[in-house]
Amino acid sequence: MTKPIDFYYWPTPNGWKVAIMLEECALPYRLIPVNIGKGEQFTPEFLAISPNNRMPAIVDHDGSEPVSVFESGAILLHLAEKTGRFMANDKQGRKETLEWLFWQVGNQGPMAGQLSHFRNYAPEGEKDGYARKRYIREYERCLEVTERRLDGRDYLVGEYSIVDMICWPWVLIAKAMDVSLDAYPNVARWRRMIKERPAVQRAVDLGKELRREAPPTPEERRILFNQTKDEGADA
Repeated sequence: MTKPIDFYYWPTPNGWKVAIMLEECALPYRLIPVNIGKGEQFTPEFLAISPNNRMPAIVDHDGSEPVSVFESGAILLHLAEKTGRFMANDKQGRKETLEWLFWQVGNQGPMAGQLSHFRNYAPEGEKDGYARKRYIREYERCLEVTERRLDGRDYLVGEYSIVDMICWPWVLIAKAMDVSLDAYPNVARWRRMIKERPAVQRAVDLGKELRREAPPTPEERRILFNQTKDEGADA
């Protein structure tokens, strides 16, 4: 019998990436909320699992010794190899999967995350400055890359895979970041098609009662965004 995976999570696009895979594979897991607004990502216990102080992270108990994995790309790769699902087995397919997986963690994810920061967390008077405009352009550039990739294909790499799971959450919230998908019809179609999957719906609803209902307080801003080199980074 497969032992439940410890899933360290908070309801954000980064958390959804791994939640989608767990739900798609029907893997048993134990949800462990990490309240990033309260600084729970900086506890020594979580640091031992995720050295960069960021969620999501997992501990897989299905082996002789527990295995901890941090960073969403690494977690998805671990789960794909564990289950033999949602990743191509042939050499070319695996190569393309890794290319697009690394593209997301090095391009789309960071650009979208920075845009989200300036859209949702920047102090009043700084929300529409140079930084936000730069990240809107970068986010839109990534949308154009995705648009070209989806021309003539349903999914980013062959069949539905971990690449779609890792890229989709930051596209889901495009409108909330004041970016229209009207210029990206392939992306809009892909976004809509994945959103209709029951496992994806369950993943996005996971912990929805924990979502922020109001702007961050000054203390939450301090915790999230004012760490020094000795305190770690925001989640």
